[in-house]
Amino acid sequence: MTQPSQEIIRGARAAMSRLADRNTPFIFNEWYVAAFSDEVGRSLLKRTLLGKRLVLFRTGEGKPVAMDDRCVHRSYPLSAGQLDGDTVVCGYHGLRYDQNGDCIEAPAVAKCPKNIGVRTYPLAERGPVLWIWMGDPALADESAIAALPWMQDSAWAGAKGYYDLKSSYVYLHENLLDTSHLSYMHANTIGSPDYVKAPTTSEIGEGRFALVRTVSPTKLPPVWAKPTGLEGVPTASRIVRNEFLSPALYEVTTRLYDSALPEGDRPEFLIKVAHMASPATHNSTHYFIYLGRDFAQDDAAATQFMATNFFKAFDEDVAGLSLLEEVIAEQGDELYEISIASDALGVAMRRYLKGRADQEASAQASAAPAPAATAGRAPVVMMQQS
Repeated sequence: MTQPSQEIIRGARAAMSRLADRNTPFIFNEWYVAAFSDEVGRSLLKRTLLGKRLVLFRTGEGKPVAMDDRCVHRSYPLSAGQLDGDTVVCGYHGLRYDQNGDCIEAPAVAKCPKNIGVRTYPLAERGPVLWIWMGDPALADESAIAALPWMQDSAWAGAKGYYDLKSSYVYLHENLLDTSHLSYMHANTIGSPDYVKAPTTSEIGEGRFALVRTVSPTKLPPVWAKPTGLEGVPTASRIVRNEFLSPALYEVTTRLYDSALPEGDRPEFLIKVAHMASPATHNSTHYFIYLGRDFAQDDAAATQFMATNFFKAFDEDVAGLSLLEEVIAEQGDELYEISIASDALGVAMRRYLKGRADQEASAQASAAPAPAATAGRAPVVMMQQS
């Protein structure tokens, strides 16, 4: 049995050291999806994002708010308290925080101490999605959020879903960018035997990576064929553009038509999927999905059929990535992986993620204050008793 030599293994590990993985620091200066808009209302929603515990809610006027889920007094989770008007009341000692995160009442003392509170985070609502910025607030430019107009266009029918993915968001992005797995992992859902060998073109730019795969002629799987009327057609074309847009967002655009019909006379069908990955921890991810189409918009049966069958495929990804995460964790320091030519796009993307993460971590380390010369106890805020 031929196994990699020690030299090959050393080379593989050296190459892997330049790629983002489950241990890579988070990229904070980026817009991530905090929740679907309809998840956040007049109750306290707890959520861990980028390793931080948050609590989300809406004010009486509908403004979304996100703040640290920890009372500054004794670290009780604010999400275990209550929403009173537009304020959050800690369930331990009753400290009250307004929508700006400022502590405005401490019932046990006559006068609430000033300048204590919790951090709040910029939010931006775009159609069905609520985006959050957890990095430097001065850099929170809403214009940097990728435009996905089809998610808010009445000419498109949509469906959404969510997974608590037990895997790193890095591996999710790589899974989405390397579509050769469709012929195997998704053989019974959205894949086809000819998909893996279909011609592709790649695009590599700063922070944007795309793969275009042309499968033509082909016979479409039912999930595509039935709602488009191309069922059983052996001359169908399936043109798929998979694109990494940011550490938080991946978009897939699929164009379907019958290649036997002349261009201009044939109906064409567009399907788009937004895959939105928000790290919870280093080995778990909030995986938000929005599925849209520009045809049969008022056909509820088509919406149900496509959502059901697409999410069967996404179930397969989630199960597969969870298995991958288990194996990688078990391997520990013994892990090595050997990339092949078809991995070039995914490798470039993972190098980009690592570069962003390392640069941000280095900047934070440089900006951190120098440690005190002598150790001491943490400062105590004195409260006047009532």
